[in-house]
Amino acid sequence: MSGTSYHPVLDPALAPPFPKAVLPVLRNPQLRKNVAHAIDVIQAKRARLVAEKVDWQELRSAGAAIREHSLAHLGAYLEQFEARCTAAGGTVHWAADADEARRIILEILRQENASEVIKIKTMTSAEIQLNPFLEAAGIKAYETDLAEIILQLGHEEPSHIVVPALHVNRSQVREIFAQSMGIKDLSDDPKALTAAARNYLRQKFLTVPTAISGANFLVAETGSVAIVESEGNGRMCLTLPNTMITLAGIEKVIPRFQDLEVMLQVLARSATGERMNPYTSVWSGVTPGDGPQRFHVVLLDNGRSKILAKNTERQTLRCIRCAACMNSCPVYRQTGGHAYGSVYPGPIGAILTPQLMQMNYAQSLPYASSLCGACYEVCPVKINIPEVLLELRSQVVNQERGKAAKFFDPMYLGLRAANLIFSRAWLFHAAQYLGRVGLKLFTGKDGWIHRLPSIGGEWTQTRDLRGLPKQPFHSWWAARQKGGR
Repeated sequence: MSGTSYHPVLDPALAPPFPKAVLPVLRNPQLRKNVAHAIDVIQAKRARLVAEKVDWQELRSAGAAIREHSLAHLGAYLEQFEARCTAAGGTVHWAADADEARRIILEILRQENASEVIKIKTMTSAEIQLNPFLEAAGIKAYETDLAEIILQLGHEEPSHIVVPALHVNRSQVREIFAQSMGIKDLSDDPKALTAAARNYLRQKFLTVPTAISGANFLVAETGSVAIVESEGNGRMCLTLPNTMITLAGIEKVIPRFQDLEVMLQVLARSATGERMNPYTSVWSGVTPGDGPQRFHVVLLDNGRSKILAKNTERQTLRCIRCAACMNSCPVYRQTGGHAYGSVYPGPIGAILTPQLMQMNYAQSLPYASSLCGACYEVCPVKINIPEVLLELRSQVVNQERGKAAKFFDPMYLGLRAANLIFSRAWLFHAAQYLGRVGLKLFTGKDGWIHRLPSIGGEWTQTRDLRGLPKQPFHSWWAARQKGGR
């Protein structure tokens, strides 16, 4: 695709640390321009819709209370969901991890003799890398969400939770569609691009008998699955196939059908700046002669139970995947989603991904934040992301502390030296003097340091550093106290 050159594999176990992964993005002005423009549009829409709700803060509190109550009684509500869903004709499967979830889904597809499936966007399937797994098993998965089609045909990865192709502009979409669909003289007009996608998918909707969906919410009271979307592709996936497989994280359950009244209001406004999602689909089990006649729900744990057991981190599971935190984050605005190396980017990804990986990978993500708190201000279910970030940073430090291999690491030695210097005034003053002398070699005529060697180069790769002043503050203050200036 023209204008982009970065094709990440969103697997935290394989992704490079955030400081390295972000460099190709920072050097791609077109991608950064696309991201900034899209975020500006979404933010403006959200601000207007939130401003008109005089009870917005009460809605946030209600949403947070519903989600927290659900998590506090998660086991009971999941069992209730299973019982009600089964009574309505559905089949519920429990998957402890990604491997088990993939095996369950593949077994169902084998029973259906399926060689193709259509999908309504599900981040959970991306979390378990379902598409490449099915492809290796000889089953082709067709994404039906417009943004997901763009990414699938363009061999790109998503960069946003709600708007996965946010980093791609319409001229790039035109190029992808023209090449992959064989359409000559295709316009980059949004209507023309949408029509091309519709024609591409129409035959799949009519002929592929098996579908895979995600879930925005699972309703324990009725055994229902709720999905919201903006294009109608989801409605097609949920009604035309003979067999429906829903893959959902266990944290998606809410107690009552009435709770949707709150959750759908905060989700639509926070995600896309709308009063209501254009398509809200809720279905319970199987209805003879109407819609899919075989319905399966795969409930995925994949590390969520371990997050639930922790006092500070458990609030991560309140997330309703609205992406408001990403749209408000100054770091995400500059980097987009690919640098996070996970299907869950932005502030929520910075706290969710390391925990799902049990802190074995993605330890750099908790540091991909300025801790400005903008994410907490906009979160519709009041997840205190900065608080969780700090907790995860402490865990990363504790992991690294005491490792013999890290003793000679420059960062470790630098922090130890800083601890010693800051604990003694005379050492601090001496370090300031030596620093001014040494940094003169790297300070330009404009008073800025543009390039440093060794570990200092990590900073100056992406930003400049102001040179040290000729007179430190403590010297200036001492002279002022004596009557000087």
